[in-house]
Amino acid sequence: MSYDVIIIGGGPAGVSAGVYAARKKMRVLLLTGTIGGSSSVSATIENWIGDVSIAGYAFASRLEEHLRAQDGLDIRLDESVTGVTKLPDGSFEVKTERGETFETKSVIVASGVRHRHLGVPGEETFTGKGVAYCSTCDAPFFRNKHVAVVGGGNSAFEAVEDLIPYATKVTILTLDPDFTADPVLHDRVLGSDKVATVRLAKSEEIVGERKVTALRYEDLATNEKRELSCDGVFVEIGMMPNAEPVRDIVECNRLGEIVVNPRTFETSTPGIFAAGDVTDLPYRQNNISAGQGAVAALAAYDFVRGAGAGNPTVVVKNV
Repeated sequence: MSYDVIIIGGGPAGVSAGVYAARKKMRVLLLTGTIGGSSSVSATIENWIGDVSIAGYAFASRLEEHLRAQDGLDIRLDESVTGVTKLPDGSFEVKTERGETFETKSVIVASGVRHRHLGVPGEETFTGKGVAYCSTCDAPFFRNKHVAVVGGGNSAFEAVEDLIPYATKVTILTLDPDFTADPVLHDRVLGSDKVATVRLAKSEEIVGERKVTALRYEDLATNEKRELSCDGVFVEIGMMPNAEPVRDIVECNRLGEIVVNPRTFETSTPGIFAAGDVTDLPYRQNNISAGQGAVAALAAYDFVRGAGAGNPTVVVKNV
């Protein structure tokens, strides 16, 4: 079966694109590992418009419920896309890790991001043995422990918030001279007597025997080598875009993010669109990603029917 659009990803951008494309009566296939995106593991989401506070699992559940309420939408979970190829007739072939192939007239890449790693000795060795990337998942395992959190942005401070109820001490280490987390997080995190901070710290090695016992770093202010004794290291230094399936056929920037037209979310390859955190646009927020997914779906609809992305022949406000 050939589709009008294949959507890669099941976070807010992908789900929004799926809902809007289905409502346009397009033949839609959505391929994703899970529904909900990276926020599905958050303990609490407090900036999703319409919900003052919602747990990550509930957020994911509502997205999936809305998605499955649409007619004519084919959803494949636990599907990892490995490549997208442009065919001679202008359509596209999408390949999955399971060896399946699907044809489509257009593609929307909403594959989001993944955790960036430090790339230092010991990180891979001790992953799952003290090195962690998901505080919501793993904070309870560090009860009465001293934990290091590497990073200075929102994700690092949110990890510290998750750890404070369990750990006896949390030390935040950042490469920068100051933290970049939102002020509201500063107040909540740095006000805890459990939290210590180390600025201008370049992580160099995670050490241990059967599990993590210390983090070695360079103090960039003094050029001295130091060692912080700890029972665990949470790596919270940002994300990497999951753009590999299309990296060979669309333009990406130096960070690997997909470059898009901010008006239509079309990429450098006509017929391929991208939305959400995988793009080169700023402000990584669930609400913004959902809006981008909606625009990408509407632009894909215009493209498929021959009007050209972002050029509808009739403008109708859909409420």
